[in-house]
Amino acid sequence: MRRPLSTLLAGTLLAALGFGLVPSTALAATEATPAASTSVAAHQAWQPNTPYTVGTRVSYGGKDYECLQSHTSLTGWEPPSTPALWKPVGDSGGGTDTTAPTAPGNLRATGTTSATVSLAWNAATDNVGVTGYVIYRDGTQVATASGTTYTVGGLAASTAYGFTVRARDAAGNLSPASNAVRATTQNGGGPQPGTTPAEINGRLKVCGLKLCNQYGRPVQLRGMSSHGLQWYSHCLTNASLDALAGDWNADVLRISLYVQEGGYETNPRMFTDRVHQLIEMATARGMYALVDWHQLTPGDPNHNLAAAKTFFTEIAQRHRDKTNLLYDIANEPNNVSWSRVKSYAEQLIPVIRAQDPATPILVGTHGWGSLGISDGRDETDIINNPVQAANIMYTFHFYAASHGQEYLSALDRASDRIPIFVTEFGTQEASGDGPDNFGRAQQYLDLLGAKKISWVNWNFSDDGRSGAVFKAGTCNGNGPWAGTGSLKPAGIWIRDRIRTPDTFPTS
Repeated sequence: MRRPLSTLLAGTLLAALGFGLVPSTALAATEATPAASTSVAAHQAWQPNTPYTVGTRVSYGGKDYECLQSHTSLTGWEPPSTPALWKPVGDSGGGTDTTAPTAPGNLRATGTTSATVSLAWNAATDNVGVTGYVIYRDGTQVATASGTTYTVGGLAASTAYGFTVRARDAAGNLSPASNAVRATTQNGGGPQPGTTPAEINGRLKVCGLKLCNQYGRPVQLRGMSSHGLQWYSHCLTNASLDALAGDWNADVLRISLYVQEGGYETNPRMFTDRVHQLIEMATARGMYALVDWHQLTPGDPNHNLAAAKTFFTEIAQRHRDKTNLLYDIANEPNNVSWSRVKSYAEQLIPVIRAQDPATPILVGTHGWGSLGISDGRDETDIINNPVQAANIMYTFHFYAASHGQEYLSALDRASDRIPIFVTEFGTQEASGDGPDNFGRAQQYLDLLGAKKISWVNWNFSDDGRSGAVFKAGTCNGNGPWAGTGSLKPAGIWIRDRIRTPDTFPTS
């Protein structure tokens, strides 16, 4: 559903390389021509629109850099602003970078549970570029982060902890420590109702045919999916996610990690780190983070089984103490039998469970997530041969202008037999483009509401197609994100339906 993208969009790979921050036009213009320097360049000067291979060294702004990943450069991808592509190897006079970053500012605790403290801070600056942050608990290093949020887990209940953060650059220089902040974890005597969706509901679990909260009561989550991180990572910023959580009142962010099409397989380390960062960003805002292994082509998920095991092992190991996670292990299996999808799930789920025994796992269904309908099959394939695992749900995708009564009826029937989570839908055609069918979409949402089936809409970006909620240029301009001024018709429609009050039972 809703696929091919232009090569121009693929060129915005910088979104992922820069962890969501696309250099502004002004920055690109000022950095495209290095300032005059009295130093003699040790290597050929960096140029835009030039292919570079791993190990190549260039000179830029009086400093030398070594290429970390083969790529073709673009204006705005200058070495100082893309640490994922270039590392400094000393200035052109033969010295090394010894300038430490500035201290991170305004360290603060943004939330607590009985076992975790969520932290956020203002970004540090550096003469070359900040590459990450080191988090300290009571003076001892406990974690590193690529972004400006992190949730520290494994803590004792009703206990006060002190935290500081230091920035690090590519040369290994550490900044002075941030301001110190103290936070006390919540009482461990029982669930403590909070104010955000993740605080109120706590760790989710599958109970019968429903998704249930920490009180064992069925809940419906409503939220948005990112577009592919390799294309639209720059739409996921602190400001945009503040709006998604605070203005849209979303319960869940689906983090869409394409495997192919310029995604995970091209740079597993970089894309895994970006997912880690987005999990922390969603956590800091009290939303659930739905980690989507977005396999699509080839349609048989077994093609990516080894990579999926590697990816989910790391994600589950790092985030298993969080109570706001969901794992979607196969986006849209297609042109493949249900038995093959089932085999894949039964090989991958034990790997995840070895690291994280409690987080619900979502299994994609055949026929592009249609319960088999789009492949000429139906839900009985799954009902008669279910995945042998506990605490799982099956996914369903629909696009209202393409998927009519046959699909709606299949969803209605299946949800009476197996637990369903709608991890992707649109109000337009299956391509994610074309006219909206809000009437049919509302029929689907009415059914989902009546049965408390959670849903996520495609997609939180400014892609040119009608299914992207933002108008063109919103992401490059960093908003405005709140309100309806930057939204397309589909964005206005879905925001209104996410904003309606949640009714999460707490007893």
